[in-house]
Amino acid sequence: MKKILIIAVVVVLTLALSLSIGAKSKDCVTIQDGVLTYSAGHYLEGQPLMVGYDLYGYNYQAHMFKGSYANVYLGKDKFPPYEGDDGAYLADWPDVVNKWYWPYRDVKLIMKWNDAWLSNKDCDGDDLLDRYYGFDSYIGSGAWETNHMSGTDVGADGNEYKWSYFCKIVAVPADATAIDGIWYAADGTEIGPVIWGSFATIQEISNDPGTGDHGKLYLSPAGPGFGHFK
Repeated sequence: MKKILIIAVVVVLTLALSLSIGAKSKDCVTIQDGVLTYSAGHYLEGQPLMVGYDLYGYNYQAHMFKGSYANVYLGKDKFPPYEGDDGAYLADWPDVVNKWYWPYRDVKLIMKWNDAWLSNKDCDGDDLLDRYYGFDSYIGSGAWETNHMSGTDVGADGNEYKWSYFCKIVAVPADATAIDGIWYAADGTEIGPVIWGSFATIQEISNDPGTGDHGKLYLSPAGPGFGHFK
């Protein structure tokens, strides 16, 4: 279940955070300029981005998200942020129960990413926050992202346990090759499992007494650092 949640987060960060921009007066438009706005179809459509954390938990300036897993998706689906009160939220927005991510609203999520993954400015003039600026795609860009999830679940013994899961994801180098679902560097070193096409998982750590997970699930033979993969 945790891996499924991570895959979904990757898709959101690479596809769903398109933000529109007003008229520009210089080469790069920043959040501080006050003209970066939420895109059409977002619950906050047309409102300017904040320098700090917004209502959902995104801090585009600092390249971070911190909040409910459901809040990653709610805004783009035209729902207000979830703040922990199921009864009040469902009374106003009953259709949210049909969304696949609603059951994970109590999962706490922290995401961090670098400029190549999703920038906090527009420098290429396409009226969107930059992605892999200076490159044709994520491959070779040095983009990276981390996910840290935590919550509670019920073990096979019927007891409730706290769990946490952490992973690192990188865009693979331009000379990498994918073989049987694994990315390899040009020298044959394993980078990590393929995730969402252009990316590899290079580290996974899980602690869950309910499932018996204690520590490392995976560590790339190339190492867990981000600097190896440009």
